[in-house]
Amino acid sequence: MEKYVRIKKIGEGSFGKALLVRSKENGKQMVVKEINMSRMQRKEREESRKEVAVLAQLAHPNVVAYKESFEEVGNLYIVMDYCDGGDLYGRINAQRGILFPEDQILDWFVQTCLAIKHIHDRKILHRDVKSQNIFLTKHGIIKLGDFGISKVLNSTVELARTCIGTPYYLSPEICENKPYNNKSDVWSLGCVLYELCTLKHAFEAGNMKNLVLKIIRGSYPPVPPRYTYELRSLIATLFKRSPRDRPSINSVLRKSILQSRIKKFLSESVSVSNDSNLSSLTILYP
Repeated sequence: MEKYVRIKKIGEGSFGKALLVRSKENGKQMVVKEINMSRMQRKEREESRKEVAVLAQLAHPNVVAYKESFEEVGNLYIVMDYCDGGDLYGRINAQRGILFPEDQILDWFVQTCLAIKHIHDRKILHRDVKSQNIFLTKHGIIKLGDFGISKVLNSTVELARTCIGTPYYLSPEICENKPYNNKSDVWSLGCVLYELCTLKHAFEAGNMKNLVLKIIRGSYPPVPPRYTYELRSLIATLFKRSPRDRPSINSVLRKSILQSRIKKFLSESVSVSNDSNLSSLTILYP
């Protein structure tokens, strides 16, 4: 850590803490995740290192960039880019009940989908898609971060069971103790899109039992009619209760409501041909 000056602690989770630091080399602000490995079993430590290696492979304009990782005094440190525009959760709260224009919602949503596509195409699951993990640069570019890839570092299910934070984004299959899959990320994406349209969580309840019941039933208050039928229909599709009926991320990106916007971000976000029907996108998940 001698290369960095600590500025402040910006987060704490089951894995350890997140620190805002400044690089002594270039003065840039970065985020360092400090993960306490001393309490982990040997197998868990190996798993953590493997998953950091996976993070290091991701390079996409809409994914928070990994810089380096190292171990010191029983801690694993992961250095990532700092997003200076806050996160979508903060933006939603700042609206104070004034709904976002549909154009703005779709611009943010398309970029988030392109980030999810990048990881799903590499057979990686995010496991913790939520508005607090979707960051913005000061130029308004979306950056997906805070992967819960690791069951060791940050498990959504474990967080849900221990009730650390309210698990608004849990999919029906997770509530029923079924395995996490790529369609679980798609459900969470639906929760984020709903939140952008209503400024509220789709599934809310006074306790965990009632929340789980609502999620399993798939019952949520309607999206305001000021938004187009296509947008409201897209949310309904993402909230299909059975993972089999939910679209893959590539299918989501083929929706006509998103097609025109993809071109806006395509050149800088994903290297495929300019084919307007995205036929060149490899579908790894049917």
